[in-house]
Amino acid sequence: MMFALLAVVGAAVVVAFAGIVYQRIGAARDAERLSPAGRLIDIAGRRVHVVSRGEGAPAVWFESAIAASSLSWSRVQPDVGEFTATYAYDRPGLGWSDPSAEVLTAERVVEHLRALIASQSSAASTPAPCVLVGHSFGAFVCLMLAATYPRDVHGLVLVDPPTDWIAMDRRQIYLLRGARQMSKLGRALARLGVVRACLALLTGGAPAAPRHFIKVFGPSTAHTIERLVGEIRKLPPQVYPLVQAAWCQPKSFQAMAGYLTVFEQAAASMRHQRLPSDMPLTVISAGDQPDDVKAEHERLALSSARGRHVVAQNSGHWVPFDQPELIVAAIKEIVKTKTWHAP
Repeated sequence: MMFALLAVVGAAVVVAFAGIVYQRIGAARDAERLSPAGRLIDIAGRRVHVVSRGEGAPAVWFESAIAASSLSWSRVQPDVGEFTATYAYDRPGLGWSDPSAEVLTAERVVEHLRALIASQSSAASTPAPCVLVGHSFGAFVCLMLAATYPRDVHGLVLVDPPTDWIAMDRRQIYLLRGARQMSKLGRALARLGVVRACLALLTGGAPAAPRHFIKVFGPSTAHTIERLVGEIRKLPPQVYPLVQAAWCQPKSFQAMAGYLTVFEQAAASMRHQRLPSDMPLTVISAGDQPDDVKAEHERLALSSARGRHVVAQNSGHWVPFDQPELIVAAIKEIVKTKTWHAP
């Protein structure tokens, strides 16, 4: 009995060690063959990855969803870059950006973005204010920055903001806590090479293997992961390896756990955030949102005298993938808008 137990423990140690070695070799190969899509910029001693395209003013800054990176704007940014300067970046810990040196909070996320905008505005001689474009959680970040520093913002485009999470019920709180735990588990699995192996199987012609594996965590988690994989497949094929490499890194899961906490803080703060009454604002709703959520989005848009509500009829939550042209048109309209008078 004791011998059998020792054999099992020994085998587990060997498998874990092999997984760690596999992960480190894979990470080294990724670093060699997959260069950052943009530039690495120093902000307070930490490297931040920024992708810039185009020239002109006002500059447009893209803020991504909860665990997304600059790659999620791959179908939008090139078109916007044809008529003005654009910047998409990876929040600390995601994509090619270094993890944050401090505990993540909603206020720090906003201040980090503001510092980044200021640094690039100075370097590129692009005058403030800028246009902020936020998807999902990113819409909350943009709203917080615009409400706190209205003079910095020329206008807003908010893509399917999660307004239905502002007053969370018990189910939503439970889901957030579960997502944080799954993120921490994902970090451990990434360190052991399990995430890398699953993604390699998924992209290498054996999609059933990782599908069976994730079902261990329950039907809800399995459905969510499969849905996310389906959304990622809407991106240009050339960015697939970049997304895969990013999500093989333990830091991505660690950052996601932190941003889920930030999301809860930001959602709570939305009850008190107020935009200036004449700030140019467009709110885009996914076509598959319930009518009550669309109504909330319309109320948010009409909180500004220069607000507009648009429904992406043929899109799910990932409007940047499904109907990028709708976002491009909304941005172009706000870029052409005359500068408003901030208080």
